[in-house]
Amino acid sequence: MHCSANVGNDDETAIFFGLSGTGKTTLSADPHRKLIGDDEHGWTNDNTIFNFEGGCYAKVINLEKEQEPSIFNAIKKGALLENVIFKKGSNQVDYTDTSITQNTRVSYPINHIDNIQVPSLGKNPKNIFFLTADAFGVLPPISRLTPGQAAYHFISGYTAKVAGTEAGVNEPIPSFSACFGAPFMPLHPTTYAEMLSKKMKEANVNVWLINTGWTGGAYGTGTRMKLKYTRAMITAAISGQLGELSNENYHIHSVFGLAQPRTCPNVPTSILSSRQTWDDDEGYYTQAFKLAKSFRTNFEQFEQFANDEIIAGAPNTRRIREILK
Repeated sequence: MHCSANVGNDDETAIFFGLSGTGKTTLSADPHRKLIGDDEHGWTNDNTIFNFEGGCYAKVINLEKEQEPSIFNAIKKGALLENVIFKKGSNQVDYTDTSITQNTRVSYPINHIDNIQVPSLGKNPKNIFFLTADAFGVLPPISRLTPGQAAYHFISGYTAKVAGTEAGVNEPIPSFSACFGAPFMPLHPTTYAEMLSKKMKEANVNVWLINTGWTGGAYGTGTRMKLKYTRAMITAAISGQLGELSNENYHIHSVFGLAQPRTCPNVPTSILSSRQTWDDDEGYYTQAFKLAKSFRTNFEQFEQFANDEIIAGAPNTRRIREILK
């Protein structure tokens, strides 16, 4: 699995799937939880999570000690920085300098993190988080997925590329990588999705979609979701503070069908609905339609192999057309 993982004080494991730039390393390096690993893990038949690599590979763009102390403090002798620039006349790194690329990085041994799980093993996970940096500002900052939706979004592996992340990218474009790591998957993606759904049901695992991307508008208009809010949402999900899945506690997204919590501790209610942050319903739904269409177009390659439950997890493009009329 292309994911990170950590463990709470009660030995409860959480898994974080996500492509580059979605916050996989940052969010799993939680000062209140022990890190199992950063990027590559296995999930055994006897429900043990284990780490393959023994190291971490983090983005360092705009890195600040106050915001990400674990990663900042891990940058010491034995770590390797990539694509970074020194402050003029010094040997201090300027983490805000993106003159080479926004994809500035550091790799370091896992023991550079103070709070780690030894050995790098965890029990059956209770929560799985799919991370996406939605540059279109459409997806909710947190939503709860059904098994079918979890399989659909797992197969899709969505995030967005923004200007500066790759050569030739000047505006946001959807990016899909099956199972959040297509190059590493020898079997067909639907095989892994069905395995995930089976484990979800057997172990009663909650799966959440977390948008670490933009709110209040698309890239260039809106703003990036604050890290402290994303951390608070994940903490609430893990601790069970988001309540049972019901109409009282959740609102269903009209296009993607995602269950959005109406309230979350330590998070302003105003940002939990991505549509409301726009203050422009027509603009929001136009963008939502474009993204939903991208999801459906990408998924055409998998449809003949997917079961009905997985296909039912797709966004409702018919509904969005009705809204736009």
